[in-house]
Amino acid sequence: MPAPRTPRRVASVIRLRPEHAEEYLELHRSVPRPVLDTLSRAHVTNYSIFLRDHTLFAYFEYTGDDYEADMAAIAADPQTQRWWTLTDPCQQPLDSAQPGERWVTGEELFHLD
Repeated sequence: MPAPRTPRRVASVIRLRPEHAEEYLELHRSVPRPVLDTLSRAHVTNYSIFLRDHTLFAYFEYTGDDYEADMAAIAADPQTQRWWTLTDPCQQPLDSAQPGERWVTGEELFHLD
């Protein structure tokens, strides 16, 4: 039996607009099941979003074979697109984000299993 694959760890950051903070928190109290199912089908596991000083930090593990294709499948999902119409106005990309980039991926500097 082959050894289990080490998941790809992904961390990203975006700002939370203070005037939309309560709305964003409320939205995440009940993320729609179809959005969660799309993430699961795309091999996204152990997904968390943390908040500190109007900064959102997201972390997930990717267990699939084709990250780009799975992320494209998430982006193409109509239920996820609808979800983003609700959440995107609450967010403000960091100054270091490229044009059109929202969540900025962080570089892993340290990991302990």
